[in-house]
Amino acid sequence: MMDEDKVREKTAEDRLRERVLLSRAVPGDRLMLADAALLAALDGSRPLSTGELAALNGSPVTLRRFRHLALERRRGAWTASTGMLRAADSGELTLLATDDGLWTLHFVVAEGWQVILKLEVAVAAAPQLLRERPLLRVTDGGGAIVLQGRLDSDGECERSWPFEAAPAQHFQACGATFAVTALG
Repeated sequence: MMDEDKVREKTAEDRLRERVLLSRAVPGDRLMLADAALLAALDGSRPLSTGELAALNGSPVTLRRFRHLALERRRGAWTASTGMLRAADSGELTLLATDDGLWTLHFVVAEGWQVILKLEVAVAAAPQLLRERPLLRVTDGGGAIVLQGRLDSDGECERSWPFEAAPAQHFQACGATFAVTALG
């Protein structure tokens, strides 16, 4: 019985500490870290640096966003996917896929390049994404925006290719990676 009391006490103490941290008023407070950094810390792919930890601890707005992302992750809500160019392509790049299989990027030449983000509708997160249609952003490995928009009823978002270099050359020059994230 004593162990249960300690667990309950610890939980109550944790909740109180969380409320105090999140409710502080800091003049001029704003979101100090990008979602990509917070999500990478949550999934363990990249720990926060000393400066990022200080920014997180010093900004209630950033702490609230971090908490929100952590709760979404715990509930299984999709927030981001990453992918990479798997091999050097001597020809033209026509397709890239995320590692989780949720998204594909299609590249079509039609009066310049077009890029199409397509949702794989057979994946578990697809119905919620089609229903909610969050604002999505695709970025290259350097953080430049490749595409931003909302899905249409077919689960696609299409835009003109925003860079001078063709997709294969562009992605190779930017670390051969890309990310698809929900902005809200």
